[in-house]
Amino acid sequence: MIEKDFVVEGLRRTRIDEYLEKELERAGYGGMDVQVTPMGTMVVVYAERPGMVIGRGGKTVRAITQKLKSKFNLENPRVEVKEVDVPELNPRIMAHKIAAMLQRGMHFRRVAYTTMRRIMAAGAQGVEVTISGKIRGARSATAKFTDGYIKKCGEPSTKHVKEGFATVQLKPGVLGVYVRIMPPEVVLPDKVEIEAPKITETPSEEPAEQVEAVEEIEDLEEIEEIEDLEEIEDLEEIEDLEEVEDLEEDLELVEETGKEDTDGEESEK
Repeated sequence: MIEKDFVVEGLRRTRIDEYLEKELERAGYGGMDVQVTPMGTMVVVYAERPGMVIGRGGKTVRAITQKLKSKFNLENPRVEVKEVDVPELNPRIMAHKIAAMLQRGMHFRRVAYTTMRRIMAAGAQGVEVTISGKIRGARSATAKFTDGYIKKCGEPSTKHVKEGFATVQLKPGVLGVYVRIMPPEVVLPDKVEIEAPKITETPSEEPAEQVEAVEEIEDLEEIEEIEDLEEIEDLEEIEDLEEVEDLEEDLELVEETGKEDTDGEESEK
């Protein structure tokens, strides 16, 4: 059945992953990817130190390739090694680093906080470190440390959050280290961005309208000046006419007084 084939293929990939993790633990094993091509099966190995994966003269790579062919029945396997760009953002590498520090006898709290600071400094959105086992005494306990923002349920937690697990053997017993990291490039589906309203401007039309308005104002001012000048000229003409009328009245009065004087003199004679 098709379902059985999927189960068998998934189980085989899990066994290959466990084998590579055991063989390449010192090289900083960060995961693998199996790609089936027409030429054969491509196994891409991600490691912090690719030189240790390749080995002297490619000895380690050839041994791994032969093992994949004989033990896991891969057709024409080819191993490609890639270096991890940012080891602090790979949870499997960081889980193994925590296990190594615990193996050297460091306190679990100090190890957890130091690792979280390194992960957050690399740009992660959030990190969660869980250490379980006999960490305080004879009884088993669990210590959980978190920093930043990290999803714990729903599709984003399974799709975007990366997980890594490692174990370490100490005198009291075995400790389990579980690391979850949310990478910096993750965009959550509930993120909403509010854009500022766009104001449409017509810079080519506004100056022309302003110029027309200014010209209209100047024309009105010129018209007002002309009207003021006309009013002044009218007033001057009115004043001139009033002066002429006053002079004519004075002349008439003088003539009348002159006639009266001449009439009085004749009567006396």
